[in-house]
Amino acid sequence: MARPRAAEAELKELVGRFERARRPLVVVGGEGWTTQSGRELIRWATERSVPVLADFRAYDAVPHDLDGSGAYAGSLGYGRSDHAARLLDDADLTVFLGAPRGDVLSDGYTRGLGSETVLVLPGDAPGHCGRIDQFIAAHAPSFVLDLVTAPAALRADVAWFRAARVAHTRFRTPAPAADPVADDAFVDLTAVMGMLRQELAPDAVITYGAGNHALWPARYLPHQAPASLIAPRNGAMGMGIPAAVAASLAFPGREVVSVAGDGCFLMNGQELATAVGHGAVFVALVVDNGCYATIREHQEDAYPGRPSGTQLTNPDFAAWARSYGAYGETVAATRDFRDAFRRARASGLPAVLHLIQDPAVRAPATVG
Repeated sequence: MARPRAAEAELKELVGRFERARRPLVVVGGEGWTTQSGRELIRWATERSVPVLADFRAYDAVPHDLDGSGAYAGSLGYGRSDHAARLLDDADLTVFLGAPRGDVLSDGYTRGLGSETVLVLPGDAPGHCGRIDQFIAAHAPSFVLDLVTAPAALRADVAWFRAARVAHTRFRTPAPAADPVADDAFVDLTAVMGMLRQELAPDAVITYGAGNHALWPARYLPHQAPASLIAPRNGAMGMGIPAAVAASLAFPGREVVSVAGDGCFLMNGQELATAVGHGAVFVALVVDNGCYATIREHQEDAYPGRPSGTQLTNPDFAAWARSYGAYGETVAATRDFRDAFRRARASGLPAVLHLIQDPAVRAPATVG
């Protein structure tokens, strides 16, 4: 695809907007981000106190923790934190790099509509809502390399910037299970994410489909390298396992982990056969709560006491995986997860860990 570059006059105009703003915000998204472009943007934004947010499921565009700190302040869209939404609302300049202000990003075209807006996109702006004060037809990751070398004397609100980073750190830090008894009875997915943060390599590839199960990895698993997230932006269920197969074959030297809901896994879990047949290696966490949780949640809200067609009768997913020649193990308590994960990883096979989750748990806490 063409990667147009911005004219010098366009860059100068944008720098002027940054210099006049007190609460500038950058939102990243789209395709083509590289290690260099992501790192350079975060370094530039950190030095100038500019928070950086990611569009929905574009979380790997920039490193989340660069040199132990950084400007990354979270993501927008489903599962976003309250503080990320407030940043979008309170910014006096919002620069969209590769991502228009679309439906999911803006909570249904309701947030961030009033701020001075700059779009940097390689073509036109499909799906953008609200004002556009400057449009730059450029490939956003390439444009970043021009921006970071341009002289700029910003006067951004340092306190606003620091508060954004603190709020994001609090939101994405897994808390221990509140009920030790429940922790023994089921697998606490929040605690599992905390263990994965300790176990996974920095460039590990994370995949998942659509559903409530995806809220946990999206919130708690950081991304430090580009092409480390494969997940649908259009609500398509069943993508996580085929994505894990593809990621393992495309990046044979990188660790791959897929988080799948039981309903999501049942749509394309048979791709384990492809994985075994072609030598793909990954660990799939199948979160078994016995229902289509996202749909069930909507039913509970709109029609209390009247669930319909959302209960699942699940197989033994671990035994099912073994029938393909993959590794399979059931994990029924949080305390057993870490050792099971290490066994699955050491097997050298595509692996399924069947995690038994409390059916009443729909999502991690959303405040913060």
